[in-house]
Order: sequence, then structure tokens, then C-alpha cells
Amino acid sequence: MPVATHCDIAVVGAGVIGVACALQLARQGLQVTVIDPQPPGRGASFGNAGHLATEQVFPIADASILRRLPAMLLDPLGPLRLDWRYLPQAAPWFLRLLRNLREAPMQRTVAGLRALNDNSLSAWQQLLQSIGQADLFKLDGSLLVFEHAESARAIAAVQGRMGEQQVPVELWPAAVVRDAAPQLHSRIKGGLFFAKTGHFIDPYQVVQAMAAAAGALGVQFMQRRVEGAQVTADGVSLMTADGPFTTRQVLVACGAHSAPLVRQLTGKAVPLETERGYHLMLPQETGRLPFAVTSLERRFIMTPMSGGLRLAGTVEFAGLQRPANMQRAWQLHRLSQGLFERDLSCEGASPWMGFRPSLPDSLPVIDRLCDGKVLLAFGHQHLGLTQAAVTAQMVGRLATPTAGWQGVPAVEPYRLGRFFQGTP
Repeated sequence: MPVATHCDIAVVGAGVIGVACALQLARQGLQVTVIDPQPPGRGASFGNAGHLATEQVFPIADASILRRLPAMLLDPLGPLRLDWRYLPQAAPWFLRLLRNLREAPMQRTVAGLRALNDNSLSAWQQLLQSIGQADLFKLDGSLLVFEHAESARAIAAVQGRMGEQQVPVELWPAAVVRDAAPQLHSRIKGGLFFAKTGHFIDPYQVVQAMAAAAGALGVQFMQRRVEGAQVTADGVSLMTADGPFTTRQVLVACGAHSAPLVRQLTGKAVPLETERGYHLMLPQETGRLPFAVTSLERRFIMTPMSGGLRLAGTVEFAGLQRPANMQRAWQLHRLSQGLFERDLSCEGASPWMGFRPSLPDSLPVIDRLCDGKVLLAFGHQHLGLTQAAVTAQMVGRLATPTAGWQGVPAVEPYRLGRFFQGTP
């Protein structure tokens, strides 16, 4: 069918956030078009770690980032990397990040993350059941392991912080770890088990399944790049290579690429930065782990999926333009060595890099502006997959304000205006 040039609401971005929102909006009776230069799920959503990280209620960094700065600049394969050529551009964002680590902003961040994460599991279960795809998600918990006796103090600190935030967590001794995941190495001293977490067996398939369900409701997918946007008297005009596309409302949900559109539509320069995440997919390693396992010391995660074992978790700040350093992906295999009794196989392995959108207070932007013509849903950092379904519920309320907010987090902590004087 030919793609229309007008709709009720255009969703710019076909990642897990945008597609989940499109499905929700179509269910509310709106005529929806999703616009993205790539097919649904081919951006950052394709290669995320697949972990429903409801336990991650703290900011993406802490004060130790200052001590780690020399290593971030000098070690190209370290778990947290800042390309020295990108430092002048990234410095203002890092300064804002540090300011948000003070006590009052930190408390706001934790409260905001908890509000989203506490509702994420039920939102995903409802969404997947509604499209007949509940088997794409496994509610089987996740494990944070440690190898060195001196790390026991750090594990206890993590357990204490999680307990303060009512995050369900159990301290597992080495014997319990071995019983649950017998292929892990005997050197592992123990870990923290998070029972109210889980993993998706194929994050890309999740987006495809939602896109198919949305398409069945009439949602159209336009593979185009939005090159400009303007609020008009009747709605919003989007410029593509094929000409203008008009819509009564627009939802900006294009992740790390959202800032230019937000500025064109609202006049606000949102402090959005890009975390480049890498993964290494090991297709020969099905059945190695029963659930996602993270290493405290090595700082990466291993998630069992239908297509093998995915190693992920490193962060690189180098912007959107520099080519990927795939040695960072292969480094994940080297990090895995010694975590198993028998090392993982690299046969047929495939590396990947994608862009995570991060804001300096570690909270996303979810908002309604310009008399309701502009909706925003981006900046979910490492938690885009985790928070996609609950974000879609919130966007549905923003698009139809009379629907009421019962059972959905209030939008106030996530408004764009928090970064500026007054409210845009």
C-alpha cells in the first residue's frame, strides 16, 4: 500500500521505544505512521543486552568517575572509554553529570528510575501477552557475581543500597551459584540474585513482533530520514527526502538522534549525549547460562538468547560520527575467559555497536509540548528496553490527556523543562 502523507500522529524512531508507543497509540484509535531511515528494530534496539534491568535504579555513573578519567582517556578497550578527541565536545555534559551526583539531584534520579522500573515488568508482561508473544520474555532473575574475596565488601554495599530502595535481592554463596549455573568457574565466590528481573530471548524479535501487531492495526512504516521539522498552525510538518509529511501530532522517539529535532520543534537544546555500546554474539553458546549473569570485577553482562550467548556492557563516549572500534566488542570475549570452567567458543561470533541516548541526570525525557502537538520519549540510556512498555503507556496518556493516569507513573520527573529555566 502507498504510504500516506498525513496522519494523526507521526512517530519518529522505529526502535523499541517508538514501536511500543506506535502500538499503544494505534490501540487508542489514532492513525499512526512510524518514520525511520532503518527498518523497525535495526538501531540500538537490535543489539542491547536483552536484560530487563528493573534493579538498576541508580544513575549511570558515580563520583568515582573522576578517579577513572585518566583510564577512560588512555585505555581504548577499558569498560568505560572517553575518546580524547571527543573530550571538548563531551566535557559540558560530564560537568552536568557530576552536578547531578549531589544528594538532592541524586534522590530525584533514584525516585524517577524507581517509578519507571517498578512498573516495567507488569507493563511488558501485559504488552507481550496482548500480542501473543509472552514466550519472548523469561522471568528467571539475574545474577551479579564476584570472584575475589576483597570484593565481598563491595557486594555487601550493593546489597545494602538495593535494600534501601526495596529492590528484591538475595546474597548467594558460591555453592548456590554453582547449583544454579554449574558451568560458571569454581573461583566465583558468590553473588547477588535479583529475582524480579529477567531477559528477552531476542530483543530484535520483540520489536518485530510489536511492529507486526501495530501493522495489523493500520500503523504504516515509512523508511525515510526526517531532515527537518516545524510546528504549524494545524500540527507539525516533517521534511523528508520525498517531500513534506504533515501530522496533527509528532512523537520524537529516535534515541541518540533526537536532539536536532527537539531543537527545531521546541527551540530547546537538550543536553543529550551518546553512549556507544558494543556486543559480541556467540552463536555456539546456547545453554551455557540459565539467566543473565554480570561480573562485578569485569563489568560486563552475559545474556542467554535463542541465537546464542550475548556478551555486552561496555560504554564508549565518542559521539555519533566516529567509526566503531570493534576491538571493544572482541574484548568482551577476552573478559569472559576464566568465568567458565570451559572458555566460550568464538566460532561464528559477530560484533556490533549501537548508540545509547543518555541525559546527565540519567532520566529519560517523556513530555507533551507545543499545545500537545509535540510529544517526546527519548534518553533512556541503558534502560530503553526495560522502560519501553511503561513509556508507551505514559505516551498514550500524553496523546490523550483525558485518559487519566491511574496505574502509570506521573510524568513530572521526566519533563524537558527540568533542564531549563521555566517550562517550555
